Amino acid sequence: MVPENWNKENYKKFIEYLISIKDEEYKKFHSSLVLNSRYEMIGIRLPIMRKIAKEISKTDIEEFLKYSQNKYYEEIMIQGLVISSIKNEEKFYKYFKNHITKIDNWALCDTFCNSIKIVKKYEEKYFPLAIEMCLNEDEFISRIGLVTILSHFVEEKNLKEIFEMLNKIKSDKFYINMAQAWLVCELYIKHPKETMGFIKQNNLNKFTHNKAISKIHDSYRVSKEDKDYLNGLRIR
Repeated sequence: MVPENWNKENYKKFIEYLISIKDEEYKKFHSSLVLNSRYEMIGIRLPIMRKIAKEISKTDIEEFLKYSQNKYYEEIMIQGLVISSIKNEEKFYKYFKNHITKIDNWALCDTFCNSIKIVKKYEEKYFPLAIEMCLNEDEFISRIGLVTILSHFVEEKNLKEIFEMLNKIKSDKFYINMAQAWLVCELYIKHPKETMGFIKQNNLNKFTHNKAISKIHDSYRVSKEDKDYLNGLRIR
């Protein structure tokens, strides 16, 4: 149930609707994957939230965002999906800056970053911004930058800057290191020769270096011969 217009009362009814369609089994499962979030989880599957966000995008988005309570995980997820639908870049950037401060787990991060297609259209702005975010000490600001790059900017012309950025990150935070490893894997799949050179000589910590090789090893898009060779580059 998505209202045609937003006010305090209609937003309250919207939250009641979300609670009415909760899936307790899914909540139990997904809660075990999304840990230490400050948001309460209702328990709604992502395809359903995407459908809801699509309907909200047909209404007054700014009014919807104005009345958000920021209490539930699903609220933040739907907000991100709605913001990703904004076509006007200035308006998108306004809400993007605010939204990234609300992200406190990998699921909110990765779904939002995968969905923000507009950043590719304005690469001259958002690629440097993503690089800058990668180097932020905040665990999820950094991860947002990394996942934005691997989702939208893994191109040959960007490789030098991406490799330099990866070498500059000095963090042992789990969700930063996992995103670094994931990015290296995507780089290898799309640009194996250049990325092999990076894997042979880099400043990644041991965990991230070996996790990147593991992720490449798990990919069906990499040959067995390459996987065997990369296994020999693990840090013992």
